[in-house]
Amino acid sequence: MKKLPKVVIVGLPNVGKSTLFNRLLGEKKALVHSLPGMTRDILISLCSRYEKPFLLVDTGGLFGVEDEPLSAAIRDKAWEAARGADLVLFMADGRRDLAPAEEEIFGSLLKLGKPLFAVINKIDTESQEAAAGDFYRLGAQKLFLVSAEHKRNLDELVRGIMEVVPASPLATGEQRPLRIAIIGRINVGKSSLINRLCGEERLIVSDMPGTTRDSTDTLILRNGKAFILVDTAGIRKLSHARDKREEAGIINARKNIPAADVLCQVFEAPEFPTRQDAAIAYIAAESGKPLVLALNKWDILRTEEDPSAFLRECLFRRLAFVSYAPLLFVSALSGKGIVKILDEAEKVYLGGTKKIGTAKLNEFLETVLKTRPPLARDKTRPKIKYMIQQGILPPTFVLFGHSRARLFPAYEKWFVQALRERFDLRGTPIRVFVREG
Repeated sequence: MKKLPKVVIVGLPNVGKSTLFNRLLGEKKALVHSLPGMTRDILISLCSRYEKPFLLVDTGGLFGVEDEPLSAAIRDKAWEAARGADLVLFMADGRRDLAPAEEEIFGSLLKLGKPLFAVINKIDTESQEAAAGDFYRLGAQKLFLVSAEHKRNLDELVRGIMEVVPASPLATGEQRPLRIAIIGRINVGKSSLINRLCGEERLIVSDMPGTTRDSTDTLILRNGKAFILVDTAGIRKLSHARDKREEAGIINARKNIPAADVLCQVFEAPEFPTRQDAAIAYIAAESGKPLVLALNKWDILRTEEDPSAFLRECLFRRLAFVSYAPLLFVSALSGKGIVKILDEAEKVYLGGTKKIGTAKLNEFLETVLKTRPPLARDKTRPKIKYMIQQGILPPTFVLFGHSRARLFPAYEKWFVQALRERFDLRGTPIRVFVREG
């Protein structure tokens, strides 16, 4: 697949970059907050709702925020994104005068030699539009007076973008990228893993807890296949968040789980599995999404023998309810094993979307009824006549019998495992229900 064109949004903090990002995408992807400095990492998302698909990039503010300890890193990432853009959208707040700093930034952007639009935001009325003449001093190739919040003049901006960005191969119906959400508690190395997979420092990494706030999309290509890696904020109790910005990030991370195709939960050795690891694993299992487990930093354990068997036993003794998921031993520092995350994500997604014919299911059921008849919660032996597959993601099966009695938990666990092995449903939760009929 050829490189997709990039449209990068830059500007000072709190001018509405994330609001415009969400409007152009047609979904609430970037976090929007009244506090300046909400966005830290660059956010990249595939915008395919227009005639020419492109990568839309949201950036942090080009000037620092007073209480933001990572201002320098945020600013560097924004400039790096602008240098790699096919089109730069420079945003300013139309409710105030053009700031000298904005003129300086715009002049520096012109020197990059990239197509450059000036997008003056928060222009909600015609009277505000008439008062925005100060911004024409920028001498932009094109200047758009818009209101991202109220969708004013956004169609005109989209037409301008379509005139500049090159055609994309995705416009011809290329396969949709597999969306993998990287989840876990704070500081287990989620951003570092994604940076290693990208082969570049695309995400900000810091020892400071709660560095990642937005759920950041990163598109990568491997062997002609596209993957979107979603770096999420560390999930923990809202009462433990350091500020309102981190609270918003935690809430957004939880929302990204249902939107993913596959979940990859990252653990950190030797501190695992913690109570918070278990809580996140439970959320993943309940979501019904295919799951991959990745144990990071395991190679720092100094042992004479291979510790993988011991570590596997430690994990699944505590988290037996996700024992269906493959466990990978990875190192963000050395890069060891991380490519397997993509390989396993493909496999478990195929398992989660597999459709099994009714005839094959009932052949399986016939064998089960002979070797190990069903046991209900009331310790009776329900008579099961046949079974069907009702859905996918997760694979869901319905057993029809003479009553609606639920299966005994131990028997249900055995039955699910037998289903998993027979039809290669590794890495995905399985749901089984009993219906009368």
